[in-house]
This record gives sequence, C-alpha cells and structure tokens, in this order.
Amino acid sequence: MRVLVVEDHVKLAGRIAEGLRDAGMAVDVVHDGAAALAEAGHTAYDVMVLDRDLPAVHGDQVCRVLSAAADGPRILMLTAAADVDDRVDGLELGADDYLGKPFAFHELVARVRALGRRAASAPPIVRCGDLTVDRARHRASRGGCALSLTRKEFGVLEMLAGADGAVVSAEELLEHVWDAHADPFSNIVAVTMTRLRRKLGPPPLIETVVGKGYRM
Repeated sequence: MRVLVVEDHVKLAGRIAEGLRDAGMAVDVVHDGAAALAEAGHTAYDVMVLDRDLPAVHGDQVCRVLSAAADGPRILMLTAAADVDDRVDGLELGADDYLGKPFAFHELVARVRALGRRAASAPPIVRCGDLTVDRARHRASRGGCALSLTRKEFGVLEMLAGADGAVVSAEELLEHVWDAHADPFSNIVAVTMTRLRRKLGPPPLIETVVGKGYRM
C-alpha cells in the first residue's frame, strides 16, 4: 500500500511515516498542501494522511481537489480540533475518515489499512487455492503454514492476490509497494519476486507474463 503523509509538523510527520512503514506500508512525506497536490498529481497513492491546517494550500482545499478526482486517494484527515462539527466539516469536504489529535497510533494504522482495502476494492482476507492472505492482520499462510515474509514480499503478494487473476506490471508493483526513494531502473521487483516464490514453495502460484508483468 502506498501512503502519502501530509503534515507540517516535521517531527510528527516523521513519526507517522516511520510507524506506517513499520506496519508494512510504503510512505512518502510532504509538509504543505501545494506539495501534496503535486505529489498526488504524479503518483497513484492508495491513502493520504492529511493534516487539515497546512501552509501554502490549506488541507480543506487539498481534500476538495483530490476527493473530486475519480482516481484520487482515500483521505484520512487529521486535526487538532476534534469536536463533532469539525468532524462533520471534514467529511463533507470529501474526506473518507477523520481522526483528531492526539491519537492512538494503532488506531491510525488500523484506519489507514481499512481505507487501503476500500481503495483496492479487495476483501480483508483473500484466498487463492491453499494460500490465504490476511490483509487486515498483515499475515499470509499456505497449506495452513504461516509464511515469514518481509514487508515488501507481503506487499507484492497482497497486490497479486487482490488483483483476482489480472496481470500486475512491475511498474505497478514498484509504485504501490515501494516509496519515492526506490530506483525505478533497479531489479528490486524481480529480486523480491524470486524470494517470494521461494518462500511460497511448490507448486508455483505466481506466473510471469512476458512483457506484461505477473499474475496469480
């Protein structure tokens, strides 16, 4: 899952990003509304964690613009104002969810994951033969045996399992599983795929479609 954190408090933004990465997400960070709109314009984020009170372009305007886009990210709005009227205002702007500061971090992670599942239009648990991918709990098993996967391996598996047999390109995997620091010219997707296939074991579950990508 690819997430953009938009928060002008640099230390808080860093803590949010670090925690979401620890939860297995690919996370980019910007600190004002103009940068948020620019990043969302060229990267297909699944979820945006959006602070409401932002410099350059206010969070309300960022929310209006992106929620009106057909392919925009799901938006979790953060604000220090947590009364009912503020929550209603945020949701009426087009936000998909709303969380007041201060917040419990495990709740933030749960809400981001829930929005990510809605963005992908996939159920929380996906099964493919004897493979089970629990997207909500970030776990996978095959034949009843738990798989020990890295965050990136799970991210790749999650995307392929959620694609319901459709081909997923290496570019799509790179865009959604890795963050902006990933080198688009590296073989990181192929290397991760090799390791994932090894851990999944026989018989093979992931097919390479030459010139197109991968499918389960």
